[in-house]
Amino acid sequence: MRILVLESSTTSAKAMLYSSEKGVLAIKIETFLPEYSDIETQDAEGIFQQTARLGKQILNGQTVDMVALSGTWHSVLACDHSMKPVTRSYSWTYTGASSVAQRLRSNKEFVKKFYAATGCMVHATYPIFKLLHLREQGFRLEDCYFMGQGTYIFYRLTGQYLLSESMASGSGLMNIHTKQLDPDILRFLGVEENQFGKIVTYHDTRSLSEEGARLLGLKSGIPVITAHPDGSLNQVGVGALGNGVMSFSVGTSAAIRMSTSKPVLPEEPSTWCYLSPVAWMSGAATAGACNCVDWVKDKMFPAGTTYKQIESAEVDYEKLPVFLPFLYGERCPGWHDENRASFFDLTNSHSNVDLYFSTLEGVLFNIYQCFEVLCSINEMPTKIKLSGGILNSKIWTQMCSDIFQQEMECSKIEQMSMMGAAALAMELGGVLDDIRNLSVEQGVIIHPNPGKKELYAKKYERYKYWYNKTM
Repeated sequence: MRILVLESSTTSAKAMLYSSEKGVLAIKIETFLPEYSDIETQDAEGIFQQTARLGKQILNGQTVDMVALSGTWHSVLACDHSMKPVTRSYSWTYTGASSVAQRLRSNKEFVKKFYAATGCMVHATYPIFKLLHLREQGFRLEDCYFMGQGTYIFYRLTGQYLLSESMASGSGLMNIHTKQLDPDILRFLGVEENQFGKIVTYHDTRSLSEEGARLLGLKSGIPVITAHPDGSLNQVGVGALGNGVMSFSVGTSAAIRMSTSKPVLPEEPSTWCYLSPVAWMSGAATAGACNCVDWVKDKMFPAGTTYKQIESAEVDYEKLPVFLPFLYGERCPGWHDENRASFFDLTNSHSNVDLYFSTLEGVLFNIYQCFEVLCSINEMPTKIKLSGGILNSKIWTQMCSDIFQQEMECSKIEQMSMMGAAALAMELGGVLDDIRNLSVEQGVIIHPNPGKKELYAKKYERYKYWYNKTM
């Protein structure tokens, strides 16, 4: 079975040609053109055209049995009645709705009720608050249809207006218990259920349209799977759908997730609960990860400096400053979208190299904060599967294991979300009996250094001190 996987991530268009017999045949990744994306917002049609073009290039006239789509949680755009975009696509990084979310968070009763129903916090990340922000700017929501970037790509390829339940679960509009859009929340927003497309599972495929076929260089009629979030598909791709297995991805942002048989939420809003293709997920996500590391390299080092050159330098880990990695606001665990990044305990003796390494630590301390909360409401993981850009740095990967004092199994495949999308197609094509039985080759195991336990415990306490002081 041959599968084309298309992904529109936070920063890149991706295409993968996959064979169930031979594995990955080809992968292409292309950073979104600057005229299409400024990270916080995107030109929905431009992103679609760039992604489709990449798909056609990688196929180069070859045929496939199925097309699977991956996108990101929390994006939203408005379309007119002919399904043409009338706004940009607002990604998870968009902070324009911070004032709306901050105002609503002052109503503790609203926060508690909303969180219990949706598994989402009152935070600018979520589409519902972006739409509220648009309404307050004078935009007429009642005149539009709404979808995320991934759902828009599915519509452009099939002509069908469908929303995967996994994607819907990260919108702040779905009731996590009923798996349907929540009537009370729709009334609060002032919109109707039919403005968001029919919610379906990955079993509900639709046929590639003639226009979609032309753009990809395929024949029409090929089944297309609805767009699923990359975080949800990562859970599938790393083989973390079983109990006790935690997926840990560190890319542009970072997330930790555990599969659960029912919705799991703490009393005090801190983690989130969404849907994977087959179950619920209890998880946490941070806004700052590789994007913070890219920032410190680009802003504080000469052009052309490589990560390898920076990480080859000697540093005194005990004397590094503290970095709160909120360049893009805070998501978990505090959900303060208005929070901003800071260095603390900074002196004139610190160098740009010190700031780089403290950034690596700060990102991981933020995730470790989330890890503590997640483990308090779930069982401790029996296995942690690490994936994402962090694996490009041996130093950062080892630091991760040392801070968590846990073994980390490193993914052998770089694009695990795309692998997860391929797994959905293989199940639907009869190659897999169940995506929960996807065989994933074990990667390299990183073992924690017990000698670093006390050092990082003390540094983590410093991190929490400054975190609490700035709240």
